[in-house]
Amino acid sequence: MSGPLTYTVTATRVEAGVSVASTGSAEIRLETGADASDDLFGPADVLGAAFAGCLLKNVERFSRILPFRYQGASVRVTLEREDRPPRISTVRYELRLATDEPEQRVQLLKRNLERFGTIYNTLSHACDVSGEIVVETHSPGGTKP
Repeated sequence: MSGPLTYTVTATRVEAGVSVASTGSAEIRLETGADASDDLFGPADVLGAAFAGCLLKNVERFSRILPFRYQGASVRVTLEREDRPPRISTVRYELRLATDEPEQRVQLLKRNLERFGTIYNTLSHACDVSGEIVVETHSPGGTKP
């Protein structure tokens, strides 16, 4: 049995209110000041993006394993924050798929996303996570390779 996978991210403040996080050769600029910014991802936005990325990555993964046909996918993630104690209390998602798969297969995909998603499982142990898959006839968010 192999050891656990590890992920390393380094973040550095580059100017007032702005930091850069990196892993490998990839970088993302972060809003890390006291004031919110519409131009940068804040920490909660990054958490939402990680959750969205987890769902989309696993749609692709399970499309090969099950197999499951789809032409496109997009997801909208909404996080709710409480003040006391400060924490994300709720994660809601709407995953839109362009597919001709029957509803039973869509629900099978949903169960697999919920059971085997690393970020999904991590967040669901810390807060309420729920969502739905909406099947569309046109392609949301591009096409599957």
